[in-house]
Amino acid sequence: MILESLVQYYEALAASGKLEQPGFSPVGVSYALELDESGKLLQIIPLKTEQLRGKKTVLRPQSLTVPTPVKRSSGIMPNFLCDNSTYFLGVDNKGKPERSRDCFLASKAFHLEFLEGLDSPAAQAICNFFLAWQPENALEHPLVSEIWDDLAKGANLVFWVNGGYAHQDAKIREVWKRHYDNEQSEYAMQCLVTGQMGPPARLHPSIKGVRGAQAVGASLVSFNAPAFESFGREQGENAPVSRYAAFAYGEALKYLLSDRVQYIGDTAVVAWAEGGGEGYREAFGAMLFGQGDSSVSDSDLTDIIHKLSLGQTVNWDGLPLNPQTRFYILGLAPNAGRLSVRFFLRDSFGTFAENTKKHYDRLEIVRPSYDKYESLWLWNLLNETVNQNAKDKSPSPQMAGDVLRAILTDTLYPATLYNGVQLRIRAEHEVTRGRAAIVKAYLLKNTAKTEAYPSYKEVLTMKLNEESTYLPYVLGRMFSVLEAIQQQANPGINTTIKDKYFNSACSIPGSIFPLLINLAQKHLKKIKSDNVSFYVHLEKQLSALINLIDTEYPAHLSLHDQGIFQLGYYHQTQKRYEKKQEAK
Repeated sequence: MILESLVQYYEALAASGKLEQPGFSPVGVSYALELDESGKLLQIIPLKTEQLRGKKTVLRPQSLTVPTPVKRSSGIMPNFLCDNSTYFLGVDNKGKPERSRDCFLASKAFHLEFLEGLDSPAAQAICNFFLAWQPENALEHPLVSEIWDDLAKGANLVFWVNGGYAHQDAKIREVWKRHYDNEQSEYAMQCLVTGQMGPPARLHPSIKGVRGAQAVGASLVSFNAPAFESFGREQGENAPVSRYAAFAYGEALKYLLSDRVQYIGDTAVVAWAEGGGEGYREAFGAMLFGQGDSSVSDSDLTDIIHKLSLGQTVNWDGLPLNPQTRFYILGLAPNAGRLSVRFFLRDSFGTFAENTKKHYDRLEIVRPSYDKYESLWLWNLLNETVNQNAKDKSPSPQMAGDVLRAILTDTLYPATLYNGVQLRIRAEHEVTRGRAAIVKAYLLKNTAKTEAYPSYKEVLTMKLNEESTYLPYVLGRMFSVLEAIQQQANPGINTTIKDKYFNSACSIPGSIFPLLINLAQKHLKKIKSDNVSFYVHLEKQLSALINLIDTEYPAHLSLHDQGIFQLGYYHQTQKRYEKKQEAK
């Protein structure tokens, strides 16, 4: 299903002119060898362009559409009209001059086979170049020696003749296309993707652009050991995918990975709409990761998600988005020399929008005034499980992928998300907006069918519920008030009860709260002598909460009740801050 969807996407892009027909692929090229008609090297034209990488502008190879290169693993295999210095000039820095010369001779024979006798000035110039060039003298050529350090790194080269690229010459392209279409395998098999008979792809394309994978690219499909073979079939013949289908899905993946790829942990997430509509990809990224470069505002984005979830067609930067359009989401992670599929989701775009809206609804919680983010994007949530002082600030790759899948399919959140937040709260004694939102969303979604859920459902709200008598929630609120009492009694105190007792109060309140109440009484006496109005206000709050407790303090709280304690603490603390702001 993955390959079939990618092939269909390629065909939609090819029909719109965004991708080349089979036989041609985009490749990063650094230099062009300018030749005259006699094959003499006139100059080496730099083709690198300035590209933004993070906050820096760097020179990177220019992407040119050239004859599809071969997939090299070992041996000598020349490419047509685009290759490195080993094949075009016969020199490299690998310390094997004999092999370098053999590579040049192989490339020479390969190009002469195609171009010799072709009625084209560009073809004749390339033939003359290969016939005249002497690899043993290459490093002495001033044009080569001037940029040798870059060429030695494997920079790709193309040919430039009579003011244009040789690979764009119509007659040369026709020769290559005919060769590519007519190349046959020993036998034909039925393609598992298209259902058509044709030669199977022995080697599948190398996909570049996945962070952490090999620089030369990694395969999505490969068989490289006898244990993976059956009935004597070798490599790609074990899962017959036609050469056309392999090329098509490879080009579609390369296109997706070249633009608007999002990372969740080590997983590269790409998405596409049936028919190739570009607005869907951008809107999908914005729904989960923020607006990015889009001109759509945060409030407009919320409105778009709402309308899509209701099945209404919306406008995205001038492009109509139909919620009924089929949409695909693929997560790829590096795995040695291959790509591992973390997840593959397919549904209507409106369904994904609806599931995303449900997720954001569950996350709704009172926002501190200093928090600049109106919405909690996916990366905000994942960061709440990571120690921000650690050298590696990456969330767990498996957990990150599981969270994304849970959001998009409206299934249970992974327990690792809740546990990760609990670990950070225990370590830092801090209940942030994001952590409180995760606790609320997790309990709303994952415990809705449990027997205890009706008793605490009323506290899983956006703001403080002052009427609730659910004990863990009341205790969380009380801890916040006790903290406020201490801070009022000792302004500027460095270490508060939150630093010393928060974890214990959250897990074993029966052992801690009597101690905290006794301490608070001493603090209240001090406040009364300094400021009677503050004393009355805080004492009234504490008494009201104590009156909500009609039983003994529990000896311990379950993991879910600890989350509710933290939620009560967060709600009450934000209420305190709201009153301070109102007073100002």
